[in-house]
Amino acid sequence: MSHISHLARQASIKNIIFDLGGVILDLSVDRTLHSFSQLSGHAVLRVKELFLSTAGFYDFEKGLIDEHAFRDLVREVYGVTSATDARIDQAWNAMLGGLPPAKLDLLNRLKQQYQVFLLSNTNTIHLKYIHEHVIPMTGVPSLDVFFHKAYYSHLMNKRKPDADIYQQVLQENNLHPHETVFLDDNADNVTGAKRLGIHSVLASTPDFILSYFHE
Repeated sequence: MSHISHLARQASIKNIIFDLGGVILDLSVDRTLHSFSQLSGHAVLRVKELFLSTAGFYDFEKGLIDEHAFRDLVREVYGVTSATDARIDQAWNAMLGGLPPAKLDLLNRLKQQYQVFLLSNTNTIHLKYIHEHVIPMTGVPSLDVFFHKAYYSHLMNKRKPDADIYQQVLQENNLHPHETVFLDDNADNVTGAKRLGIHSVLASTPDFILSYFHE
């Protein structure tokens, strides 16, 4: 018996909202932290501290600054004024892995039974890399084919875990929170969705959704 069948009986689940990185797309933020450490000479912990304390990185995910301003921000924050755009992009994209076929097969199956959505905190550099380097390996033209609609933070000028990003997805698609399950690998994002009454689940391992929806 699958978890979704259990949820469906308990709460009439009709809609599923997925995060992308760490849930569907393989993700290792540590690879980017180490790459920026090598680029800047800062210890990995310092790289992480600077990232978390710099609002501009979140502005990039909200589409409030463009990729040129983002790269200049990286140069300023990490003191790498001579770093090329390509080197910064390489470090930034280091966290991105592949799209496991088993997960794409799962999305195809779920899409036949439920309304399936993507809600990702992302940015122009990452999405361009995914489209140019990750998706071509899957044999499909776009991630959009796996979802009834895909939402990306930088195109919405909002980011998780703020309430307004979940509200937009719910309102635009006439979704009821109690009929919707949301899966994310970030505990704050899960908590943000729970506050709106959405059934929210922490994807605690890279292959979590494969076991969660296992029939």
